Amino acid sequence: MATPQTDDRDKVVTKLPPQLRRELKIRAATVGVDIQDAVTDGIKAWQTAVKPLPAIDVSGAQSFSTYVPSALLADFRADCSELKLAYNQGLAQSIRLWLDSHPLPQRVRRATGARRVAIGNQKGGVGKTALTAGLAQALAEMGFRVLMVDFDPQGHLTKQLGHDHLPLKGDSLVKHMTGERSGELAELVLPIGGEPFEDRLHLLPACTDGFLLDAKLATYREIRIKETALEKALDPLADDFDFILVDCPPSLGYAMDNALYYVRTREDEEAGSGLIIPVQAEDSSADAYVLLREQIDALCNDLGVDICDLGFVVNLYDNRKGHVLTSSLDSWRSLGEPEVIAVINDLKDQREAVRTKTPLLVWAPDSEQADAMRDIARRITA
Repeated sequence: MATPQTDDRDKVVTKLPPQLRRELKIRAATVGVDIQDAVTDGIKAWQTAVKPLPAIDVSGAQSFSTYVPSALLADFRADCSELKLAYNQGLAQSIRLWLDSHPLPQRVRRATGARRVAIGNQKGGVGKTALTAGLAQALAEMGFRVLMVDFDPQGHLTKQLGHDHLPLKGDSLVKHMTGERSGELAELVLPIGGEPFEDRLHLLPACTDGFLLDAKLATYREIRIKETALEKALDPLADDFDFILVDCPPSLGYAMDNALYYVRTREDEEAGSGLIIPVQAEDSSADAYVLLREQIDALCNDLGVDICDLGFVVNLYDNRKGHVLTSSLDSWRSLGEPEVIAVINDLKDQREAVRTKTPLLVWAPDSEQADAMRDIARRITA
């Protein structure tokens, strides 16, 4: 977020511990402040603070740079020298002062309830589950309470986060949708651990009875009931969360209709709900999108609803594979609406996180893929 050097700013080059650097980056983005301004304010606070300040553990420090006003930087260096304090320790203390004075904002519950986001594409292997998990983690890291709903009976999201499917003979989301429940849906929700999330990230696991959902919904005679079952099942949880993310099944059936209807823009609703479509830079993804678009348009026309397109995420991108991929990416961008809100490169970090059943933002918090998830989170919360 640092800007190029200007006449009245000098470049600060130092080293910071990864956790502090990461916390600064996330907090600055969350509260809407440029990193260079956050560091500037932190140095000013450090200069007026009562010394000595608590020492910051700077072991394992990594390169960090930004820009601060020239005169302020000169005075800061002189102050550190006078106190016989290492320059990077003084800067770390300054950043900690800024972080402590800018806590994560308290979330005000929306009158229209949780924002609802479906991550959907009937084509398999485009990264729906990875995007659902990574986006949810980024939102929780920003201070939001987030629920991930594994709506795919294959249960990849559940497995990737280290949990088992719900027992087939027990309670499940599908049973709540079809009037066969035996308890409260909240009893099925599991916390997902990780220091960045505290108690803000949760999962509603999958159950293999989801394979029967379309057949069961098809027996309902009233059209509107077929599409509202998911909403009715999840509504009791809406007040407990800021975001509810639905990892959709790779299908065009009633389950997908339910997910689309669930994220429609409701009357008098504040912005924020809608559909994110993960795709790949290839022709088969484009063909699949045509079918999905037809389903979305048909649902909107038949039921008189509006579904917000939050954008495409081009996943598993590798420009080394040549013209086919680069030209396909250009095609996605040329659509204009929905817009491409992120391009996520095909890197090993996500695969390693899945293999170890560890959230991406815990396994590789400074990775390019983790930063991409944070960028998407900032876009949909702006």
